[in-house]
Amino acid sequence: MSAAATRRPEPAEDLSAAEQQAEKARGRVGVGLIVPGFVFLLLFFAAPVFVLLAMSLYARPPGAETGVFVPAFEVSNYVVALSEYWVPLLRSFLFAAIATVLALFIGYTMAYLVAVRLRQQKLLASILLVILIAPFFSSFVLRTQAWKQILSDEGFVVEALRFVAILPEDGRLTATAFAVVAGLTYNFLPFMALPIYASLERLETRLLEAAGDLYASPMTAFRKVTLPLSMPGVFAGTLLTFIPASGDYINATILGNNRDTAMIGQVIDSRFFKIVDYPTAAALSAVLMVIILILVMAYIRKFGTKELF
Repeated sequence: MSAAATRRPEPAEDLSAAEQQAEKARGRVGVGLIVPGFVFLLLFFAAPVFVLLAMSLYARPPGAETGVFVPAFEVSNYVVALSEYWVPLLRSFLFAAIATVLALFIGYTMAYLVAVRLRQQKLLASILLVILIAPFFSSFVLRTQAWKQILSDEGFVVEALRFVAILPEDGRLTATAFAVVAGLTYNFLPFMALPIYASLERLETRLLEAAGDLYASPMTAFRKVTLPLSMPGVFAGTLLTFIPASGDYINATILGNNRDTAMIGQVIDSRFFKIVDYPTAAALSAVLMVIILILVMAYIRKFGTKELF
């Protein structure tokens, strides 16, 4: 082999002074664009979390009035919070998990119908899409209150269930775990359906035609083609549904009762604003955030795509 063939390429010439100045200017512009967002996150996210963590270690001086606490390092606040409220904490994650699974089945069906089956019928697909996102146009509390009226003892749902003997004559749906889970599923359904719709809307239908040409049944084509290509939407939808549902307290307050349907968000709200026990409420909030973070990271590690790492 000749020396010319083995000779390594010469390193590129250094940038000129003008090019270096232009590169530095672009770097300053990039920093200028990042700083406002960083300051916003620092002031309105990091600082409140730090205050919350500090408050969770406060202590109440002996003989102090209600709501008076002083800085301390009272780690026992976490022990007290977990020992007293571990049941609502577990119940919150159970309700959120059930609501997420139900929203996944309902939302995927709706998104598949609009994005795939009715792709050629633009008008009907648009109408169904508007119906899908219509709940966003009204208040969260108002929607939950309306759901309470639907499930009330005098409502048509209870009357119909009593008529077909599914519910006894003295049976009810409000103030039950069923009502809370139903409210969670309904209120967070758009958060599940819209990411799935966004994934399915980009699905190339010619892939399904190719699967059919290769003698794949409709179910096999769905399992091998449609479902894998829609998994980013499923992944995003489950996170967007489970995380806020775990800390929700509106559905538990309006649709449930204060005994066997209380969720941890409801307990935190009560400790903050009714009992005025800031350290315990802050400790419960910190525990909730840590558990959700652990669950989300485990979920990402197990089912997330490589782009999420």
